[in-house]
Amino acid sequence: MDDDITPDVDALRTALAAHGITLPSLGVDLVTFAGTGIRPPLVALGNCNVATARQLTDVLRKAAGG
Repeated sequence: MDDDITPDVDALRTALAAHGITLPSLGVDLVTFAGTGIRPPLVALGNCNVATARQLTDVLRKAAGG
């Protein structure tokens, strides 16, 4: 299993940016990345303000056809 999720985080950042969405804290969760367990590292989506959460919700709804 490839534990380097940085390309995935970068791809998510790019996809969000294409919709005008920025999650400032988006990144690799360093605690899970440093672990040696069987679980893959997690992506930290971070915090965002209400306007960004609404924008993200709108984009996801449109993508789901709703």
